[in-house]
Parts: sequence; C-alpha cells; structure tokens
Amino acid sequence: MSHDETPFDPYAKLVRMANQIGTFFESKPHDEGVAGVAEHINKFWEPRMRRHLFEVVDAGGGDLKPIVLEAAGTIRRPAPEERKAG
Repeated sequence: MSHDETPFDPYAKLVRMANQIGTFFESKPHDEGVAGVAEHINKFWEPRMRRHLFEVVDAGGGDLKPIVLEAAGTIRRPAPEERKAG
C-alpha cells in the first residue's frame, strides 16, 4: 500500500453521520443533547445501522464523539443479525 492510500473503513460514513447528529445536539444543555442524539437515532436509523453503530461502540468507540458514546446507553440495540443458511 502506498503512503497516500488509506485502508477502507466500512463504518466511516456511519461514524460521520452519528458525529454530525452529535455536533448538532452539542449546542443543547448536556442531558438534553444526549437524549436528543439517542432519540434521533432511535427514530430515524434502521436496525442494521444501529447494529453497525453498536459494533463501533463495542469495539471501543473509534472516532465517535463523546456525546454519541454517552447516548448509546439509551439507543435501542437491535437483535443480532441472523445468518442465512446457504
């Protein structure tokens, strides 16, 4: 790999989206902001997106903003993805 190539991060877009939500809610009082992040993700993210978010959280949080990590405690964790027999 050359020095100007970066490895593909399958979660980069999802982390960026979560952090954009976090940035918006950072302008609110802290507790309201944390609740706002969780409410937004619970309302608008499909289970697969939330599952991937928790994969990042469970792996240490990566580049997620602290407000997003704190909100994870009240974001609905979807059931594990079922593997299809094939």
